[in-house]
Order: sequence, then C-alpha cells, then structure tokens
Amino acid sequence: MSGQLVREGYSGTGPGAITPDGCAVELYTRLAVGDEPDVIEAAVPAGASILELGCGAGRVTHPLVERGFRVTAVDESAQMLEQVRGARTVCSPIESLELGDETFDVVMLASFLVHSGDHRVRDGLLRTCRRYVRDGGAVLIQREGADYHDALPRERVHPAGYTVRIVSSEPVGDGVRSVRAEYEFDDARWTQTFLSRELTKEAFEGYVAAAGLRVDRYLTDDGIWVRAVPA
Repeated sequence: MSGQLVREGYSGTGPGAITPDGCAVELYTRLAVGDEPDVIEAAVPAGASILELGCGAGRVTHPLVERGFRVTAVDESAQMLEQVRGARTVCSPIESLELGDETFDVVMLASFLVHSGDHRVRDGLLRTCRRYVRDGGAVLIQREGADYHDALPRERVHPAGYTVRIVSSEPVGDGVRSVRAEYEFDDARWTQTFLSRELTKEAFEGYVAAAGLRVDRYLTDDGIWVRAVPA
C-alpha cells in the first residue's frame, strides 16, 4: 500500500490494492452509480464548482463531470485517484486538506463518512466542509438510513449483476459498530470491515452545527441526503 497505514478497525480482502480504510480499488471501479448524481444535480446550481471529499475511484465524480460540474476530487489513496478522469484530483486525508483560501459552490461528503467512529475525524471532516464552502454555497452530506444496522444479514442483487451483502454490525463500544460488507461478482469477491458511529438526527444536526453549518433541508424522503449551509 505504498507506505499508507491501515486505519485501526478497518480492513479489506480481495484482488488488487486495498486503501487504508479497507476499500478495494478494483471493486470501486466496478460498482455502479446509483441516484446520487440526480440528488446532487437537483440540489445545486447548474455548472457549480464541487469539492468532492472522499471521491474514491470516481463512481460519482464521472457522472457529475458529464453533467457539466467542475469537480475537484479529493482522496487519501493515490491508487483510487488514478482511476478518476475529467476532474482535478488532490491526494490528501480530508481532515488535513490544504487548498489555501480556495472555496467552492458545493462541498460533498458522501459514502457515510460523517459516521466515522472517531469523534476527532468526524469533526475534522465537517470543519473541512465548512472551511471550503463559499458563503451562499451548500454542503451535501450522505447519512446512513434509519435501519442501516438492523435486520442483518441483508443482501441486494444489483441490476448490473453483482451482490452486495451487509453481513453484520457488531457493537465495539462507545456507540461505535464494526460493520462487515461483502461484494460478490461472477469472477471476484471482496470484503470490507469498517467502523460506524450511529447518529440520531439530533446528534447529527448537533455535530453539523458545531462545525459552523446548519441543516437547510433533507433532500430525500429517507433522510439519507442532507443539504447544509454556512451558519
């Protein structure tokens, strides 16, 4: 992993390079995009400048670029960023991102990153969102669904032909859970184990407020996508 440290509590198995948080690069090049680009496009101005934090291999980046957005894609994995096309890329942990006094119309924190098990990391992520969103801009955050940790194991066969399975979610203390996911394709199988802190709506909104933001509205009926603005 080219000297990158694995984050404690995070791991992954399967073919190819694995990032510090257990994500397999090849897996993330194969996963299909969902409704994320539609949700984002409906919530922000056409052609907006977007700072995408934790872009991975560009699964959401690429559709946004195709729709005319100007994307700066940030990830701590150089191997992930090698897969990104059409966007400016920056290799950095989100919490310590340094872009000077640059600001963006939209800052995006997807992939449930706000559920980091480490309070310091989560607060750092949200501070980065606040730092780089321009006045009058918006921060888009993806939360876990209400039943994310319930009724496990559960699986979904994606129309593209692969199976995603959330196998288990075990408490490991201090409100944090260890989640194990599996991804099965005809020719390959990956697993990922990661930490997740469950957040009530009130706790989530409190952490957002502590970073100098306020929830503007929930963009989806399930409450998973949220639009916040500078307080």
